[in-house]
Amino acid sequence: MTDDVRNIVLGVIAAGISASLGWIARTYLWRRGLRRRQAFFGLPTNSECLLVVNRYAGAEGAVHRNDAFALLELSALIKDCGAHAQIVTHDTAQQGFGERTEYCVGGPTSNQRMAAHLRTLLPGVRINVEQDPGPDRVAFQVGSERYRMEPGTAEYVLLARLTGGQESRPVFLFCGQRAITNQAATRYVARNYDKLRRKHGNKSFCLLLKVVNSQAYGPDVVELVGDVTREAQAPTPSSPASHRAGS
Repeated sequence: MTDDVRNIVLGVIAAGISASLGWIARTYLWRRGLRRRQAFFGLPTNSECLLVVNRYAGAEGAVHRNDAFALLELSALIKDCGAHAQIVTHDTAQQGFGERTEYCVGGPTSNQRMAAHLRTLLPGVRINVEQDPGPDRVAFQVGSERYRMEPGTAEYVLLARLTGGQESRPVFLFCGQRAITNQAATRYVARNYDKLRRKHGNKSFCLLLKVVNSQAYGPDVVELVGDVTREAQAPTPSSPASHRAGS
């Protein structure tokens, strides 16, 4: 074997080894990223989760267009984790939480399971559920702060990941003042889950988001108002101007 042939053979072998090592490294990083994503979203491979949908006001059995888009965002996320979703309506999901991961979409006026979760898991959150028009309609009160909706300009949504214990599966809440804010929250968590995972780990959190100028930008422009976990989990005194979610 001449020196030239030997060099070619050694080069091919070195390239093969390098490619193999690169493939192994990429596979390891992909699997590590998948495991982290699955842990954050509570979705082990081949596990089952619940997608709890609300109702479209005035249309029995219908789902608002933007809420349907929110469900599509979540379905893609669930599929990427290798899990399976069972879709149930808010008034038929009569079971506890913690055994299966749950994604609950909609405010307490259209989703009675959301209302139950707010009462049980986020007692510091109050939402004006009165239907009379006025500046406080669907206003959020978190602790002592109130957040009023300006339709199409400034609208708020709560994004929460909550667990009942270390071994229990999480419940994700997407509770907005309008359907488009629910979609904005699902898109936000899909785009920013890695940042959220690094900050919160697999612990409970509740974030208040503001959807900016939805009439022009749809669900894409979202600002983080703040982490309101402590305020949302602490009961607040009753106020005549505020109405308990689901009451």
